[in-house]
Amino acid sequence: MQVQDGTPVWGKRYIDGPGVWVTCTPRSTIEDASGLRMHTLGTKGKEKQAVGELYELFKGLGSELWPETEEGKVADDDSDDEPEEGLSIEAQIASEVSAMKKPKKEQRFTNCQTNTPCREWPSIQKRQKTWVLPFPVVFISCKPPVDPVKLVMNYLYNVEKTGLTQTRYSLRFTPVSAACVTNLQEIQILCRTVLEPFFGEGVEGVIKYKIELKIRNHTTLARMTLIEAIAACVPERHKVDLDDPELVIIVEVFKSICGVSVVRDYYKLQKFNAVEIASTHSSENPSSSVSRIE
Repeated sequence: MQVQDGTPVWGKRYIDGPGVWVTCTPRSTIEDASGLRMHTLGTKGKEKQAVGELYELFKGLGSELWPETEEGKVADDDSDDEPEEGLSIEAQIASEVSAMKKPKKEQRFTNCQTNTPCREWPSIQKRQKTWVLPFPVVFISCKPPVDPVKLVMNYLYNVEKTGLTQTRYSLRFTPVSAACVTNLQEIQILCRTVLEPFFGEGVEGVIKYKIELKIRNHTTLARMTLIEAIAACVPERHKVDLDDPELVIIVEVFKSICGVSVVRDYYKLQKFNAVEIASTHSSENPSSSVSRIE
């Protein structure tokens, strides 16, 4: 099964972890005399380009963080389509058929269907009130050995260091370490598994944490019900700190899927908003400006 941009998606359950949620970026801001602001998104009709630049970014990062093995490179070389010299026609045909039967190398990154097409979405701000309509989102699934948290953190730290983004249509990057269906029992099982390395018995001291929950296109489970269920998975000795947490538990609910990850420097890195990170770098370094690598 394929989507418009030609990339494969997974069966009936389109979204699954691990992977990365990516929120599309605003294109422009219009403000009238009364202070009313209208933000329009620059990804209308640009779904293929948005996904394409994410593939390019993630594949580049992936090759640096998890280089291909020499064995894999040799295997790729062996799959050359050119027939071997000196073989008979029958042997060449047999060799080609054998090559066709070899399992294709699994792609590390796959665009999964979200059914949230990129189009013009207004976000209206006036004084202290804000009305925000859903921004289009993309989900890129990650196959082993890729770790979505390490992938995203590596990119964002690089943006923080250089002030340069490498995407035109991507705003916020949210890693998902694992996912499950949205019922409380499965969510708690998932959370205990994901949270164990960060809050388990082997962790010394008291960890200050915060739960960052985002819900999209889901109305079955109430927000507070989810937060309480997730908090119950954290050992009591650790403390909630809404202002200065050491760790942030990111929970993303989209339709019938719930994804979870644990990250550091969430607020230092502007809630993983690459454009905001680049803007901060620019303000701290007046000689530079927010830009992207072409």
